[in-house]
Amino acid sequence: MEFQKDLIKLNQHFPDKEAAIRFCGQLLADGGYVEPAYIDAMIQRDKELSVYMGNFIAIPHGTDDAKKDVLKSGITVVQVPDGVNFGTEDDPQVATVLFGIAGIGDEHLQIIQNISIFCADVDNVVKLADAQTEDEVVKLLSQVN
Repeated sequence: MEFQKDLIKLNQHFPDKEAAIRFCGQLLADGGYVEPAYIDAMIQRDKELSVYMGNFIAIPHGTDDAKKDVLKSGITVVQVPDGVNFGTEDDPQVATVLFGIAGIGDEHLQIIQNISIFCADVDNVVKLADAQTEDEVVKLLSQVN
């Protein structure tokens, strides 16, 4: 899957994880990848099982029931320099890079796996978090496919 520059947003700031997840979902909806109902399913998915993956990344995506709301596979990349807490005050889980995902069928599972492997190297996450342009993000993530 190719990363679309219009789905890459740098230097974003969010008051909380719900706002961050909604932003990712809205990008997908605005791009014609999902129906708006998918956004609430992304919030629900995080409530059921955190979308925080460790190494300063989160991968918001919808519930299985929301697959009907996916129109085409897409992925957002949202850089959050100050981070957003996906944990609690006592157990913070801060993400500086968010990957909002919508996948047709089980395609999103492969996408999540590929991103997880790439981001298992925290140096890759740091490079994404420090990227200054959308082109730089695309170049870094070209290794993911």
